[in-house]
Amino acid sequence: MSSSQVVWDVARPARPSRIPGLTMAGFGGLARTPADLPLIPHPAVTLAVVFGGGTVTVTRPGTSGLSGLEVRGSLAAGLGLGSGPVRVRHADAFGCVQIRLSPVLAHALLGTGLDELTGLEQVWGRSAGHLAERLAEAPGWAARFALTEQALLARLDGVRADPEVAWTWRRMRTGGGLVRVDELAGEVGWSRKRLWSRFRAQIGLAPKQAARLVRFDVAAHRLAAGVPAARVAAECGYSDQSHLHRDVLASTGLTPTALSVAPFLAVDDLAWSSRPVRQDSRACR
Repeated sequence: MSSSQVVWDVARPARPSRIPGLTMAGFGGLARTPADLPLIPHPAVTLAVVFGGGTVTVTRPGTSGLSGLEVRGSLAAGLGLGSGPVRVRHADAFGCVQIRLSPVLAHALLGTGLDELTGLEQVWGRSAGHLAERLAEAPGWAARFALTEQALLARLDGVRADPEVAWTWRRMRTGGGLVRVDELAGEVGWSRKRLWSRFRAQIGLAPKQAARLVRFDVAAHRLAAGVPAARVAAECGYSDQSHLHRDVLASTGLTPTALSVAPFLAVDDLAWSSRPVRQDSRACR
């Protein structure tokens, strides 16, 4: 391994979570030099509990109309990691349990529709730090996943999202983000205004923004699979290849070509696949 490389140990639970809408993955990182990498938006609410030594900092550079953000250590991020490109920088060894929540489940766990990037303690309180300490002391990934699931189960007593909102989100996901909001409102028997208001409050994004994120996720994975950008644009509902380019750039700060080989997207199937694998796997970038 050269000094410019980063090595991650990637792990995932041996069984599905008892909580529908929850998936987890474990990342152990080691960098001989500090690593600065783009994070790729995903249609889930993300919690990351960082433990052990090393430093992890997530930043969103300031752009026109947006102030810069920086979160050190454990974090919580709304759908798609909030608004605009995000980068993660880490040095030395670290450990992290990353949690992906459907926004419907996140509403029950957090009591709100999370829409930005923030420190985990801001939404979880001191228990976030306590969990990080227990993860650092745990004997392995299986124990860490069990501790994390237990901590989340203890919080699962919040207000549930409206059934109409939950159904709308599922339709967006299964439809690849290509279903029109007016059609969704008609299918649940709500006005467009009511759906927009309730969905925004409980999911954290307006319906049109959420659909755009789902469409982007499908496109990103198609690009990573080697599908030409022009074909991805046509199949994922973009008006043309330039439209795809603009969406990728706005979401990640990358071109479609750079996105297709982004490190965190490259290990996505390893960390989050439902296919059986051995408990711990390693990915090098």
